[in-house]
Amino acid sequence: MKLLQIFLMKLWFEYMRNCLVILFLLLGLKIQAQELNCLVTINADQIQSSNTQVYNTLQTAISEYLNNTKWTNKNYKPQEKVQCAIIFNILEQPSLNEFRGNVQVQVSRPVFNSTYQSPIFNFKDDDLTFSYTEFQPLIFNENSFDSNLVSILTFYAYTILGIDADTFALNGGQEYHQKAENVVNQAQQGGFSGWNRIDGNTTRYQLNDNILSPAFQGYRTALYEYHLKGLDAMSDNKKDAKNSISNAVLQMRQVYNRRANAFLLRVFMDTKSDEIVDIFSDGPNTNNASLKETLLLIYPSYSPKWEKIKI
Repeated sequence: MKLLQIFLMKLWFEYMRNCLVILFLLLGLKIQAQELNCLVTINADQIQSSNTQVYNTLQTAISEYLNNTKWTNKNYKPQEKVQCAIIFNILEQPSLNEFRGNVQVQVSRPVFNSTYQSPIFNFKDDDLTFSYTEFQPLIFNENSFDSNLVSILTFYAYTILGIDADTFALNGGQEYHQKAENVVNQAQQGGFSGWNRIDGNTTRYQLNDNILSPAFQGYRTALYEYHLKGLDAMSDNKKDAKNSISNAVLQMRQVYNRRANAFLLRVFMDTKSDEIVDIFSDGPNTNNASLKETLLLIYPSYSPKWEKIKI
């Protein structure tokens, strides 16, 4: 009888130990929260296909890949996840499993002491070509090229994280931009457009190359000063914050001086132009004359917008 009691106690302790292990594993999974909160949309309205279910499956697969992958070794709380949206516009389907079109990437980050989400990246990529068979797993191998779809998704995941981190610390996203660079290098083996220098001036290659180039450091400096020293300080002193934002925008003059038609000028202005106008069209007066003059010089395409800025 005593031996039986000892045996049962051992079973009980073993059961409790296993329960605790499972509990700690679950808690660990909760702590190691993923970094992206990405809304994925597949728009295939222009495609006449008998199998429309594949687009729903694709949308789910992309969403799960971006949102369930652990991209960094850092711990993100749920409220710290990077808010983003990726829209796949499928314009052609040359064969059953081949798709072509464009992808729009939009990213925002919260402003300190407010409910406002500031746009930090808004980019349309016209080099979207990929193959996808319904229900195929999306798996990335950092040492080889296997899928253009997976490479595109991984590239933008790291670019999103890099740009977000750049708004919180000067060059804070360096490691993520370098990981995106590795994706570019591996993807060049696949022969798809968008990954090579010769593919054009507004490609994934150019985006990553320009972000990492010391010649265009003004772009990343502007991201940092605009958001951390500017928007995040609005609740403390609006006038000083606006001056910081103005100085940050003037950093883009350095990019312009390097190359008047620099790709990153377009990326920055496409993302921030409306917000800049909103900030400087009312509120405490600052020295807006030099800001307006610089904006008209470096990005004249948006002249009607810049005219709304009060001097």
